[in-house]
Amino acid sequence: MSRQSSKYPSTLVFTILLALLLTGGGFIPLSYLTNSSTVSAQGSRAGGTQRRKTTAAPKPSPSPTSLETMGAPPAVPKLVTKPQPEKVEQDVAPGEVISVQTTEVMLPVTVRDTTGRLIEDLTRKDFRVFEDSSEQPLSDLALRQVPVDAVLMVDASSSVATNLDDFRRAAEGFAVRLAAEDRISLIKFDDRVELLQDWTKSRFQLQRALRRIEPGMFTRFNDALLLAAKDQFGGSKSRHAMIVLSDGIDSGRGATSLEVAVQELLKAQVTVYVVSNTQISRATKRAELDALMGGSDTTVRFNQLRIEDLREGLRVLDDSEEKLAQLAAVTGGRLYKPEGFDALDSIYAEVAEELRHQYALYYTPVNKNRDGGFRRVRVEMMNPSFKAATRVGYFAPRS
Repeated sequence: MSRQSSKYPSTLVFTILLALLLTGGGFIPLSYLTNSSTVSAQGSRAGGTQRRKTTAAPKPSPSPTSLETMGAPPAVPKLVTKPQPEKVEQDVAPGEVISVQTTEVMLPVTVRDTTGRLIEDLTRKDFRVFEDSSEQPLSDLALRQVPVDAVLMVDASSSVATNLDDFRRAAEGFAVRLAAEDRISLIKFDDRVELLQDWTKSRFQLQRALRRIEPGMFTRFNDALLLAAKDQFGGSKSRHAMIVLSDGIDSGRGATSLEVAVQELLKAQVTVYVVSNTQISRATKRAELDALMGGSDTTVRFNQLRIEDLREGLRVLDDSEEKLAQLAAVTGGRLYKPEGFDALDSIYAEVAEELRHQYALYYTPVNKNRDGGFRRVRVEMMNPSFKAATRVGYFAPRS
């Protein structure tokens, strides 16, 4: 037994020697022989003996979700407060841009009958265009199919903030009804004016931008109109439209007036559609006022300050509604006064329908002067039962 033990080393000794040889030779990584927890424990017991760094085996990556493949949302740009030189974007298709110095005038015209129904299938002979009382000869291409660039603007101040979901839903429905070549941008305003989505034909991009609308406090209504007119509409040949959800009450914290903003809208040839929540606010204030006035004399005297505040609020709403009506009429748009935010879906659908059936009348002005002056325009229909709506005029180019 003793000779047999000396001739054949024990299995334990042989295994240790083999492991030492192979390890010293660098053939077998230590991490293959022991797990990481064992190595750490042995290192601690050895008094801090230096050990090799181990590399964890790569774990298989899970399948990317749809949100991960989309990537991070684009950064939110800000509308600048100073007009920037007009630039032609590189992603604009050839032929979408014409010179802003062109002498040809394009008038977007909406035609309705006495019942308010949109009229289709009219020809150039159905229209007469007057500029400063002088009739203008319409070109042979007077009824071209022209894409539309539509800015969706939302008042995110306290008067609308609680109903932003209604606006999001209506805006998505509006986008679906536009033609594939139409473009949309999104602006929200309160105490700031923010461009949440620049021009895009992607309905998905619009949906992502709509989720970034957050409520604010005050309303820079006039500044929002001015900045959108200056910064969003360049020299494209598309029709220019703006759909604004607001009560139109400016907080007075901005830098411009409504009159100046309207001039810029006319220069940019923008048709403005106003969805006013004045009727909704009026109903709320009127109900509260009636409740207070219906109380006892003591109650009326106690709430006199609140009563006067409500009366002033109603007066401001009336004044704002009148200005909004003028804004829409001057630019050739329409004023909508829903009685509830649940009506936004149908209103935005109606605006989209109008834009799809709008005529684009082209003419070269008889007046060739390039003096930058304002030219008043009027469109008449050969059929007296039809009524045409367009902007009141435009500013001539300046040499």
